[in-house]
Amino acid sequence: MVVLSKIYTKTGDGGETALGNGARVAKHSLRVSAYGTVDETNATVGLARLHASAEMDAALARISNDLFDLGADLCTPDMHKDKDLTYTPLRMIDSQVTRLEQEIDVWNARLTPLRSFILPGGTALAAQLHLCRTVCRRAERLVVELGTLEEVNAEAVKYLNRLSDWFFVAGRIANDDGRADVLWVPGLTR
Repeated sequence: MVVLSKIYTKTGDGGETALGNGARVAKHSLRVSAYGTVDETNATVGLARLHASAEMDAALARISNDLFDLGADLCTPDMHKDKDLTYTPLRMIDSQVTRLEQEIDVWNARLTPLRSFILPGGTALAAQLHLCRTVCRRAERLVVELGTLEEVNAEAVKYLNRLSDWFFVAGRIANDDGRADVLWVPGLTR
């Protein structure tokens, strides 16, 4: 259980922070950048929810919670040493990825196939979902880079990859099932 009775601790004043396993690392470490960017993705989801209603809001609420799970996963390194911890770390699992895939498939069935790339825009929600997508892709790149140096849960990478696709499709749904998509016109302003 998390108890936050004091918000500032001053333990990070020297430029370090604690990971989930208690290890202290530089705040600029790749691991901290990776889960920090997952947190940033979650903040953009919160903004998107301001424009969402009903089904979309519920889906974004689930994703927001998943992103906290993902941050918890990434802040606890050394997956092969989980047994040495006094608690079981939270790890992303396949069913979280599968749920995204199922939602993408249901929504994508409503959409006309694209014949052009689309630009961020249309409705306020669609524009915000495209921002979610781009921040999510940045988080994915950082997690993949981290995985070249340290062990990373493969489901974490899959989740971010699928989530950015989910945001893309959700953006089209938010644009009147793609009818209000803003299409890219190559060379339009030449």
